Parts: sequence; structure tokens; C-alpha cells
Amino acid sequence: MIQRMSNRFAAAVARFDDANRADPNRTTVDGVEYPDELLYAMRMTEQLDRLYPDASEVLKLAARCQHIRRWTIPRGSYPMDRAGYHRWRTALAQFHATEAATILRDVGYDDAIIARVQSLVRKENLKSDPETQALEDVICLVFLQYEFSGFAAKHEDEKVIHILKRTWKKMSAVGQSAALRLVVTDHDRRLIQAALA
Repeated sequence: MIQRMSNRFAAAVARFDDANRADPNRTTVDGVEYPDELLYAMRMTEQLDRLYPDASEVLKLAARCQHIRRWTIPRGSYPMDRAGYHRWRTALAQFHATEAATILRDVGYDDAIIARVQSLVRKENLKSDPETQALEDVICLVFLQYEFSGFAAKHEDEKVIHILKRTWKKMSAVGQSAALRLVVTDHDRRLIQAALA
């Protein structure tokens, strides 16, 4: 049974990664070019393993497929206002959950596990569900470690500090502690300190 679970987990991860290899957007890291969403999925897994090494199989699956095929629903397909942003995020969450379910079913997972992964991907019951909270911690840490500096460079400090405050509130004490240990630039550290003041 353990071997069978391991095989279908590996198959699911391979299928998630194959789907994300089709991302036309690319990022180069240490001289190697990666499709953006594949790189994101790899970073999610690395951060989850670091922060929650005893994570369940469903949480590991959810982390790996959290942005599956995200580029197919671009931000510009919704109005560029706050309401449009929330509609876009809601549509993405449902899309990722549906894409994940198709793959998980194909590799042999049952309906209960599929439903649980979908619930995590949709980030249901944040704050009351420990696994949803763990996934949110990982999402926030990946943002802070890999995406925050580029985001901060494009926006006014006031907006960045506001985003940081909202990000901080979403994280658990475990996630917040890990965030404070991240290696960031002096400028980014000042923004983080301002947000936490």
C-alpha cells in the first residue's frame, strides 16, 4: 500500500510538472531557464519541505499544483480594479482545483483525497484548518523570498507596506518566524520592518 501511494504521488507530481512545462513565460535561475509555473511549483515544494517536513501527502500535492496552468487565465482577462482582481483570484482557485482533480483521478486517487486537495488549493477555512494555514504560510514565504523584491521595485513604498501588512496577517506564527529569517536586501528589510512597526 505504501509503495502504491508513493507511485501515484510521483505520477501526480510528474503530471503536474508536465502541465506547467507548457508555460510560455520563462525565468532563468543560475543559468538554467525554467517555465515560470514549473519553477513556482518546485519552490513551493522546497519551502513546504523546509517549513513543514512532516506534511501530509495531500498537502504536498496541493503545494505542487497550487498554480497549475495559471498563465491560461491572465490577470488582464478581468477588469483591472479591486473587484476584478478578486473575481480573477476566485476563478483561478476553481480552475487550479479542477485541473488538479483531473490529474489526480487519472493517476488513481479516490474522491475523498481529490476533494481534500481541492479544498486546500481553494484555501478554504484559512486560520481554522491547519493544513490550509500551512499552505498559506508556504505561499507567502515563496512570495517574500522570490517575488517580493521585484514587486517592491515596481510600486510605491506605501502600497508595498500595505501588501506586506496583509501578507503578514495571513501567516501563522510559524510562517512569520520563518519570514523573519529570510535573506533579503536592505531596502526590502526596511519595508518589512515598516510594515511590522
